[in-house]
Amino acid sequence: MKTLLLNIIKIYWKLIPESKRKKCIFKKSCSHFVFDAINEEGFIIGLKALVYRFKRCRPGYMLFKNPITGKRQIILKTQEILEEEEIAESIINKT
Repeated sequence: MKTLLLNIIKIYWKLIPESKRKKCIFKKSCSHFVFDAINEEGFIIGLKALVYRFKRCRPGYMLFKNPITGKRQIILKTQEILEEEEIAESIINKT
């Protein structure tokens, strides 16, 4: 199963040009995050990573500048806060 899921991700990378893929709010794209989790931690952890990212990488986030630190942060729909280091450049550059 591990190999199957890794191959599905690789096929996705080859068939869908990066310009056509949905833009991830995370600095490390969802497919790369899951691919690395499967490779490093195994199939079950990879599936958990997939569910984790799927629930969080959705519209409905709010980008703001922290008044104390001056860094940008995102509040996700799940009410979690992402730090600037975790946020994709394409999202940060929108403001």
